[in-house]
Amino acid sequence: MALPVWLAVTDPRLLFPALAAVLLCSRPLTAVQRGRLRALYGVEVPPLRPPAGRQVLLLGVTWRQALYHLVAGPLLAAGALVVLYAWAAAVVLATVYGWVWLMPAGTDVRTGLAGEDVLFTLAGVLLLAVLPWPGTQLARLEVWAARRLLGPDRVEALERRVEEIAESRAGLVDEVDAERRRIERDLHDGAQQRLTSLAMNLGLARRTLKDVPPEAMQVIVDAHEAAQAAIDELRDLVRGLHPAVLEDRGLDAALSGVAARAPLPVRLDVDLSEPVAPTVEAVAYFTVSEALTNVAKHARANRVDLSVRAAGGRLRLVISDDGVGGADPARGTGLTGLRKRAASVDGTLSVLSPLGGPTTITVELPCVL
Repeated sequence: MALPVWLAVTDPRLLFPALAAVLLCSRPLTAVQRGRLRALYGVEVPPLRPPAGRQVLLLGVTWRQALYHLVAGPLLAAGALVVLYAWAAAVVLATVYGWVWLMPAGTDVRTGLAGEDVLFTLAGVLLLAVLPWPGTQLARLEVWAARRLLGPDRVEALERRVEEIAESRAGLVDEVDAERRRIERDLHDGAQQRLTSLAMNLGLARRTLKDVPPEAMQVIVDAHEAAQAAIDELRDLVRGLHPAVLEDRGLDAALSGVAARAPLPVRLDVDLSEPVAPTVEAVAYFTVSEALTNVAKHARANRVDLSVRAAGGRLRLVISDDGVGGADPARGTGLTGLRKRAASVDGTLSVLSPLGGPTTITVELPCVL
Protein backbone atom coordinates (compact mmCIF):
# COMPACT_ATOMS: atom_id res chain seq x y z
CA MET A 1 0.00 0.00 0.00
CA ALA A 2 3.04 2.28 -0.17
CA LEU A 3 2.39 3.14 -3.85
CA PRO A 4 -1.11 4.70 -3.41
CA VAL A 5 0.12 6.74 -0.46
CA TRP A 6 3.15 7.95 -2.42
CA LEU A 7 0.95 8.93 -5.35
CA ALA A 8 -1.46 10.73 -3.04
CA VAL A 9 1.41 12.71 -1.56
CA THR A 10 2.79 13.68 -4.97
CA ASP A 11 -0.63 14.43 -6.44
CA PRO A 12 -3.17 16.04 -4.04
CA ARG A 13 -6.02 15.12 -6.39
CA LEU A 14 -5.44 11.47 -5.54
CA LEU A 15 -5.31 12.01 -1.76
CA PHE A 16 -8.94 11.34 -0.93
CA PRO A 17 -9.40 8.44 -3.41
CA ALA A 18 -6.27 6.78 -2.01
CA LEU A 19 -7.46 7.19 1.59
CA ALA A 20 -10.89 5.85 0.68
CA ALA A 21 -9.34 2.84 -1.08
CA VAL A 22 -7.21 2.02 1.96
CA LEU A 23 -10.15 2.37 4.36
CA LEU A 24 -12.44 0.28 2.16
CA CYS A 25 -9.83 -2.47 1.90
CA SER A 26 -8.75 -2.24 5.53
CA ARG A 27 -10.41 -5.45 6.70
CA PRO A 28 -8.99 -7.74 3.99
CA LEU A 29 -5.63 -5.99 4.31
CA THR A 30 -5.65 -6.63 8.03
CA ALA A 31 -6.43 -10.31 7.44
CA VAL A 32 -3.59 -10.52 4.91
CA GLN A 33 -1.17 -8.90 7.35
CA ARG A 34 -2.12 -11.36 10.10
CA GLY A 35 -1.56 -14.28 7.75
CA ARG A 36 1.79 -12.89 6.62
CA LEU A 37 3.01 -12.38 10.17
CA ARG A 38 1.86 -15.87 11.06
CA ALA A 39 3.71 -17.38 8.08
CA LEU A 40 6.91 -15.33 8.37
CA TYR A 41 7.42 -15.00 12.12
CA GLY A 42 5.00 -17.49 13.67
CA VAL A 43 3.30 -14.58 15.45
CA GLU A 44 -0.45 -14.71 16.03
CA VAL A 45 -2.11 -11.29 16.17
CA PRO A 46 -5.58 -11.67 17.77
CA PRO A 47 -8.40 -10.07 15.79
CA LEU A 48 -10.08 -6.93 17.00
CA ARG A 49 -13.60 -6.98 18.33
CA PRO A 50 -16.26 -5.23 16.27
CA PRO A 51 -15.60 -1.55 17.07
CA ALA A 52 -18.27 0.89 18.16
CA GLY A 53 -18.69 4.52 19.03
CA ARG A 54 -15.91 7.01 18.38
CA GLN A 55 -13.40 4.29 17.53
CA VAL A 56 -15.10 3.72 14.16
CA LEU A 57 -13.96 5.62 11.08
CA LEU A 58 -15.65 3.95 8.12
CA LEU A 59 -17.16 0.51 7.61
CA GLY A 60 -15.95 -0.72 10.97
CA VAL A 61 -12.36 0.48 10.48
CA THR A 62 -10.68 1.72 13.66
CA TRP A 63 -8.20 4.53 14.06
CA ARG A 64 -5.43 2.07 14.82
CA GLN A 65 -6.09 0.04 11.67
CA ALA A 66 -6.09 3.19 9.57
CA LEU A 67 -2.86 4.36 11.22
CA TYR A 68 -1.17 1.05 10.43
CA HIS A 69 -2.25 0.89 6.78
CA LEU A 70 -1.70 4.58 6.04
CA VAL A 71 1.44 5.33 8.05
CA ALA A 72 3.14 2.37 9.73
CA GLY A 73 2.72 -0.02 6.80
CA PRO A 74 4.25 2.29 4.15
CA LEU A 75 7.10 3.26 6.47
CA LEU A 76 7.87 -0.37 7.24
CA ALA A 77 7.72 -1.20 3.52
CA ALA A 78 10.14 1.64 2.77
CA GLY A 79 12.47 0.37 5.50
CA ALA A 80 12.32 -3.12 4.04
CA LEU A 81 13.22 -1.77 0.59
CA VAL A 82 16.19 0.09 2.06
CA VAL A 83 17.42 -3.06 3.80
CA LEU A 84 16.91 -5.10 0.62
CA TYR A 85 18.84 -2.54 -1.43
CA ALA A 86 21.63 -2.58 1.15
CA TRP A 87 21.82 -6.40 0.92
CA ALA A 88 22.03 -6.21 -2.88
CA ALA A 89 24.75 -3.57 -2.69
CA ALA A 90 26.66 -5.61 -0.11
CA VAL A 91 26.57 -8.69 -2.34
CA VAL A 92 27.78 -6.69 -5.32
CA LEU A 93 30.56 -5.05 -3.33
CA ALA A 94 31.65 -8.27 -1.67
CA THR A 95 32.05 -10.01 -5.03
CA VAL A 96 33.53 -7.09 -6.98
CA TYR A 97 37.08 -8.44 -6.65
CA GLY A 98 35.97 -11.64 -8.32
CA TRP A 99 33.73 -10.50 -11.16
CA VAL A 100 36.14 -7.69 -12.21
CA TRP A 101 38.44 -10.41 -13.51
CA LEU A 102 35.58 -11.78 -15.62
CA MET A 103 35.53 -8.60 -17.69
CA PRO A 104 37.19 -8.68 -21.12
CA ALA A 105 40.89 -7.90 -21.15
CA GLY A 106 41.78 -4.30 -21.86
CA THR A 107 38.60 -2.75 -20.40
CA ASP A 108 38.84 0.11 -17.96
CA VAL A 109 37.33 -2.03 -15.21
CA ARG A 110 39.79 -4.85 -15.78
CA THR A 111 42.71 -2.49 -15.76
CA GLY A 112 41.52 -0.71 -12.61
CA LEU A 113 43.62 -0.54 -9.50
CA ALA A 114 43.63 -3.77 -7.48
CA GLY A 115 43.66 -1.78 -4.24
CA GLU A 116 40.25 -0.26 -4.98
CA ASP A 117 38.84 -3.69 -5.73
CA VAL A 118 40.04 -4.92 -2.35
CA LEU A 119 38.46 -1.97 -0.57
CA PHE A 120 35.12 -2.57 -2.32
CA THR A 121 35.24 -6.22 -1.38
CA LEU A 122 36.03 -5.47 2.26
CA ALA A 123 33.21 -2.91 2.40
CA GLY A 124 30.78 -5.50 1.01
CA VAL A 125 31.86 -8.14 3.52
CA LEU A 126 31.50 -5.65 6.34
CA LEU A 127 27.98 -4.77 5.15
CA LEU A 128 27.05 -8.47 4.99
CA ALA A 129 28.19 -8.86 8.59
CA VAL A 130 26.30 -5.79 9.82
CA LEU A 131 23.04 -5.99 7.86
CA PRO A 132 21.44 -8.87 9.85
CA TRP A 133 21.06 -6.56 12.84
CA PRO A 134 18.93 -3.84 11.12
CA GLY A 135 16.93 -6.60 9.39
CA THR A 136 16.16 -8.22 12.74
CA GLN A 137 15.26 -4.89 14.33
CA LEU A 138 12.97 -4.06 11.42
CA ALA A 139 11.21 -7.41 11.82
CA ARG A 140 10.75 -6.79 15.55
CA LEU A 141 9.42 -3.31 14.84
CA GLU A 142 6.98 -4.77 12.32
CA VAL A 143 5.67 -7.34 14.80
CA TRP A 144 5.39 -4.71 17.54
CA ALA A 145 3.48 -2.30 15.28
CA ALA A 146 1.11 -5.05 14.11
CA ARG A 147 0.34 -6.14 17.64
CA ARG A 148 -0.22 -2.60 18.85
CA LEU A 149 -2.26 -1.36 15.87
CA LEU A 150 -3.92 -4.46 14.39
CA GLY A 151 -4.40 -6.44 17.60
CA PRO A 152 -6.41 -5.67 20.72
CA ASP A 153 -5.16 -2.96 23.04
CA ARG A 154 -4.34 -3.57 26.69
CA VAL A 155 -7.87 -2.84 27.92
CA GLU A 156 -9.46 -5.16 25.38
CA ALA A 157 -6.90 -7.88 26.10
CA LEU A 158 -7.67 -7.65 29.81
CA GLU A 159 -11.40 -7.78 29.09
CA ARG A 160 -10.92 -10.90 27.00
CA ARG A 161 -8.81 -12.47 29.71
CA VAL A 162 -11.46 -11.73 32.33
CA GLU A 163 -14.12 -13.27 30.11
CA GLU A 164 -11.99 -16.38 29.56
CA ILE A 165 -11.42 -16.72 33.30
CA ALA A 166 -15.15 -16.27 33.98
CA GLU A 167 -16.03 -18.91 31.39
CA SER A 168 -13.39 -21.26 32.79
CA ARG A 169 -14.68 -20.76 36.33
CA ALA A 170 -18.28 -21.31 35.23
CA GLY A 171 -17.24 -24.52 33.51
CA LEU A 172 -15.37 -25.64 36.61
CA VAL A 173 -18.39 -24.91 38.82
CA ASP A 174 -20.60 -26.92 36.47
CA GLU A 175 -18.14 -29.81 36.48
CA VAL A 176 -17.97 -29.81 40.28
CA ASP A 177 -21.76 -29.75 40.50
CA ALA A 178 -22.04 -32.62 38.00
CA GLU A 179 -19.46 -34.64 39.97
CA ARG A 180 -21.39 -33.94 43.18
CA ARG A 181 -24.55 -35.22 41.53
CA ARG A 182 -22.78 -38.36 40.37
CA ILE A 183 -21.44 -39.10 43.86
CA GLU A 184 -24.89 -38.50 45.31
CA ARG A 185 -26.46 -40.95 42.86
CA ASP A 186 -23.78 -43.57 43.51
CA LEU A 187 -24.22 -43.32 47.28
CA HIS A 188 -27.99 -43.25 47.08
CA ASP A 189 -28.31 -46.14 44.66
CA GLY A 190 -25.37 -48.18 45.98
CA ALA A 191 -24.12 -47.91 49.55
CA GLN A 192 -27.38 -46.56 50.98
CA GLN A 193 -29.43 -49.36 49.42
CA ARG A 194 -27.09 -52.04 50.72
CA LEU A 195 -27.10 -50.54 54.21
CA THR A 196 -30.89 -50.40 54.13
CA SER A 197 -31.05 -54.06 53.13
CA LEU A 198 -28.62 -54.95 55.93
CA ALA A 199 -30.66 -52.99 58.47
CA MET A 200 -33.85 -54.72 57.33
CA ASN A 201 -32.27 -58.17 57.70
CA LEU A 202 -30.93 -57.33 61.15
CA GLY A 203 -34.31 -55.97 62.18
CA LEU A 204 -35.99 -59.13 60.90
CA ALA A 205 -33.53 -61.26 62.83
CA ARG A 206 -34.07 -59.15 65.92
CA ARG A 207 -37.82 -59.71 65.77
CA THR A 208 -37.93 -63.38 64.75
CA LEU A 209 -35.01 -65.01 66.53
CA LYS A 210 -36.24 -65.85 70.02
CA ASP A 211 -34.13 -68.86 71.00
CA VAL A 212 -30.65 -67.28 70.71
CA PRO A 213 -28.50 -66.59 73.74
CA PRO A 214 -28.81 -63.09 75.24
CA GLU A 215 -25.24 -62.27 74.27
CA ALA A 216 -25.91 -63.08 70.61
CA MET A 217 -29.17 -61.13 70.67
CA GLN A 218 -27.34 -58.11 72.10
CA VAL A 219 -24.87 -58.30 69.22
CA ILE A 220 -27.78 -58.36 66.74
CA VAL A 221 -29.44 -55.39 68.47
CA ASP A 222 -26.20 -53.38 68.47
CA ALA A 223 -25.58 -54.19 64.82
CA HIS A 224 -29.14 -53.17 63.88
CA GLU A 225 -28.87 -49.87 65.71
CA ALA A 226 -25.44 -49.19 64.19
CA ALA A 227 -26.83 -49.89 60.71
CA GLN A 228 -29.71 -47.49 61.36
CA ALA A 229 -27.29 -44.81 62.53
CA ALA A 230 -25.09 -45.37 59.47
CA ILE A 231 -28.14 -44.99 57.20
CA ASP A 232 -29.06 -41.71 58.89
CA GLU A 233 -25.52 -40.39 58.57
CA LEU A 234 -25.29 -41.48 54.95
CA ARG A 235 -28.66 -39.85 54.21
CA ASP A 236 -27.39 -36.59 55.71
CA LEU A 237 -24.19 -36.92 53.68
CA VAL A 238 -26.11 -37.51 50.45
CA ARG A 239 -28.38 -34.56 51.19
CA GLY A 240 -25.30 -32.43 51.82
CA LEU A 241 -23.77 -33.42 48.48
CA HIS A 242 -26.83 -32.77 46.36
CA PRO A 243 -30.39 -33.33 47.52
CA ALA A 244 -32.44 -35.49 45.19
CA VAL A 245 -35.50 -33.32 45.72
CA LEU A 246 -33.61 -30.35 44.22
CA GLU A 247 -33.14 -32.20 40.96
CA ASP A 248 -36.55 -33.89 40.95
CA ARG A 249 -38.87 -31.12 42.15
CA GLY A 250 -36.87 -27.90 41.99
CA LEU A 251 -35.62 -25.21 44.35
CA ASP A 252 -39.02 -24.39 45.87
CA ALA A 253 -39.61 -27.94 47.12
CA ALA A 254 -36.00 -28.31 48.27
CA LEU A 255 -36.16 -25.11 50.34
CA SER A 256 -39.47 -26.24 51.81
CA GLY A 257 -37.73 -29.37 53.02
CA VAL A 258 -34.90 -27.32 54.52
CA ALA A 259 -37.40 -25.09 56.33
CA ALA A 260 -39.31 -28.11 57.64
CA ARG A 261 -36.13 -29.68 59.06
CA ALA A 262 -34.89 -26.47 60.68
CA PRO A 263 -34.79 -26.53 64.50
CA LEU A 264 -36.79 -23.27 64.67
CA PRO A 265 -39.86 -21.95 62.84
CA VAL A 266 -39.12 -20.70 59.31
CA ARG A 267 -41.59 -18.64 57.29
CA LEU A 268 -40.83 -19.32 53.62
CA ASP A 269 -41.85 -17.08 50.71
CA VAL A 270 -40.72 -18.26 47.26
CA ASP A 271 -41.48 -16.65 43.90
CA LEU A 272 -39.48 -18.13 41.02
CA SER A 273 -40.97 -16.39 38.02
CA GLU A 274 -37.77 -16.89 35.97
CA PRO A 275 -35.82 -20.10 35.25
CA VAL A 276 -32.73 -20.64 37.39
CA ALA A 277 -29.69 -22.63 36.31
CA PRO A 278 -29.18 -25.93 38.18
CA THR A 279 -25.76 -24.83 39.46
CA VAL A 280 -27.24 -21.61 40.86
CA GLU A 281 -30.08 -23.59 42.45
CA ALA A 282 -27.52 -25.77 44.22
CA VAL A 283 -25.63 -22.71 45.48
CA ALA A 284 -28.87 -21.14 46.72
CA TYR A 285 -29.92 -24.37 48.45
CA PHE A 286 -26.65 -24.84 50.31
CA THR A 287 -26.46 -21.15 51.17
CA VAL A 288 -29.88 -21.28 52.81
CA SER A 289 -29.04 -24.54 54.59
CA GLU A 290 -25.79 -23.16 56.03
CA ALA A 291 -27.42 -19.85 56.95
CA LEU A 292 -30.21 -21.60 58.89
CA THR A 293 -27.61 -23.78 60.64
CA ASN A 294 -25.68 -20.67 61.66
CA VAL A 295 -28.85 -19.03 62.94
CA ALA A 296 -29.68 -22.09 65.05
CA LYS A 297 -26.14 -22.22 66.49
CA HIS A 298 -25.34 -18.57 67.15
CA ALA A 299 -28.30 -16.21 66.81
CA ARG A 300 -30.53 -17.47 69.68
CA ALA A 301 -33.47 -16.61 67.45
CA ASN A 302 -37.10 -17.68 67.79
CA ARG A 303 -38.12 -17.25 64.16
CA VAL A 304 -36.61 -16.90 60.67
CA ASP A 305 -38.12 -15.25 57.61
CA LEU A 306 -36.82 -16.57 54.26
CA SER A 307 -37.68 -14.80 51.02
CA VAL A 308 -36.60 -16.08 47.59
CA ARG A 309 -37.29 -13.99 44.48
CA ALA A 310 -36.17 -14.40 40.84
CA ALA A 311 -36.54 -11.24 38.77
CA GLY A 312 -34.48 -9.29 36.28
CA GLY A 313 -32.06 -12.16 35.75
CA ARG A 314 -31.11 -12.22 39.45
CA LEU A 315 -32.03 -14.61 42.24
CA ARG A 316 -32.39 -12.73 45.52
CA LEU A 317 -32.34 -14.52 48.89
CA VAL A 318 -33.19 -12.62 52.07
CA ILE A 319 -32.76 -14.45 55.40
CA SER A 320 -33.90 -12.53 58.50
CA ASP A 321 -34.00 -13.66 62.13
CA ASP A 322 -35.04 -12.06 65.42
CA GLY A 323 -31.88 -13.10 67.24
CA VAL A 324 -29.31 -11.16 69.23
CA GLY A 325 -27.44 -9.83 66.17
CA GLY A 326 -23.78 -8.92 66.14
CA ALA A 327 -22.89 -11.30 63.30
CA ASP A 328 -19.51 -10.39 61.82
CA PRO A 329 -18.03 -12.25 58.82
CA ALA A 330 -14.53 -11.37 60.02
CA ARG A 331 -14.98 -13.44 63.20
CA GLY A 332 -15.43 -16.72 61.35
CA THR A 333 -19.10 -17.29 62.13
CA GLY A 334 -19.66 -19.15 58.87
CA LEU A 335 -20.57 -16.04 56.90
CA THR A 336 -17.19 -16.07 55.16
CA GLY A 337 -17.97 -19.47 53.69
CA LEU A 338 -21.37 -18.25 52.54
CA ARG A 339 -19.77 -15.26 50.83
CA LYS A 340 -17.26 -17.48 49.04
CA ARG A 341 -20.01 -19.84 47.93
CA ALA A 342 -22.00 -16.93 46.47
CA ALA A 343 -18.89 -15.51 44.80
CA SER A 344 -18.26 -18.84 43.05
CA VAL A 345 -21.11 -17.99 40.65
CA ASP A 346 -20.52 -14.21 40.53
CA GLY A 347 -22.96 -13.60 43.37
CA THR A 348 -22.81 -11.21 46.30
CA LEU A 349 -23.64 -11.49 49.99
CA SER A 350 -24.29 -8.67 52.43
CA VAL A 351 -24.93 -8.84 56.16
CA LEU A 352 -26.79 -6.33 58.33
CA SER A 353 -26.57 -7.39 61.96
CA PRO A 354 -26.53 -4.66 64.62
CA LEU A 355 -26.07 -5.64 68.25
CA GLY A 356 -29.40 -6.69 69.67
CA GLY A 357 -30.67 -7.79 66.26
CA PRO A 358 -32.26 -8.41 63.96
CA THR A 359 -29.85 -9.99 61.45
CA THR A 360 -30.54 -9.85 57.73
CA ILE A 361 -28.49 -11.73 55.16
CA THR A 362 -29.05 -10.76 51.53
CA VAL A 363 -27.67 -12.93 48.74
CA GLU A 364 -27.93 -12.07 45.05
CA LEU A 365 -27.06 -14.68 42.44
CA PRO A 366 -27.31 -14.65 38.64
CA CYS A 367 -30.15 -16.83 37.37
CA VAL A 368 -28.00 -18.03 34.47
CA LEU A 369 -24.22 -18.34 34.47
